[in-house]
Amino acid sequence: MASKYPIVLAHGIAAKQLRILNAFGHIGKELEKEGYSVYIADTDGFGSIETNGEQLKRYVEYVLQESGAEKVNIIAHSKGGLDSKYMITELGMEDKVASLTTLCTPHRGSIIASKIWELPSPIKRLIAFNINSFYRIVCHDEHPDSMRACDQLRTVDESEETLRFSHKVYCQSYSTNITKIKDCYIMALPMKLQHKYEIANNDGMVSEESAKFGFYKGNCLDIPVSHVQIIDLFSKKEQKEKIYSFYKQVCRELSEMGY
Repeated sequence: MASKYPIVLAHGIAAKQLRILNAFGHIGKELEKEGYSVYIADTDGFGSIETNGEQLKRYVEYVLQESGAEKVNIIAHSKGGLDSKYMITELGMEDKVASLTTLCTPHRGSIIASKIWELPSPIKRLIAFNINSFYRIVCHDEHPDSMRACDQLRTVDESEETLRFSHKVYCQSYSTNITKIKDCYIMALPMKLQHKYEIANNDGMVSEESAKFGFYKGNCLDIPVSHVQIIDLFSKKEQKEKIYSFYKQVCRELSEMGY
């Protein structure tokens, strides 16, 4: 194993680790080629932070038993970072996690979720019913609750981002950034909404400021990469190698730090 502790990849909202859909594309396989022990957690795609935190705890406990390791390194994307924080601080897992690296996580909320929340209640309930039904039946979510998830992702004041965090866990964060529609067509609309309501660098879903947590390391790459492309979803051919190299670098640095 190239690092002292196994690597657990934790996905964000809407993503799933299924046979036909890998939550992190080929990233896990690329890390395994480098000798890292990699596990990809499968939490609910539209679960609340609380229920996903419980699922993530069960998965981490499985990894610890399977690997024989004392702790894990978590690399979490988007809402997966919030699920991980909750698991560590509220579910007694601070002694089981060596490090937490968050990528594009809305630690201070997302303006997109805030705008969705402003929709009329009947429309929100209808959308939530359809999302929950799809993820329960097709994706096998245990506790889909898209309404609660959206509420938890809304923009919050920085003063409200005071969740107690353990000094025992090394924490670092990264963001990504896109500025043009051609950077990632699938994220074009949310990117435009971000620019309209929030004048800040963003990845199409989360602003750079909101992504900051622990030791903020800046953007993952020196090229435009969207919120979904950083997990090897809809990434372009010229982006893939740089994306894989980024994850390898993160794991290499954690290993050099003794994690």
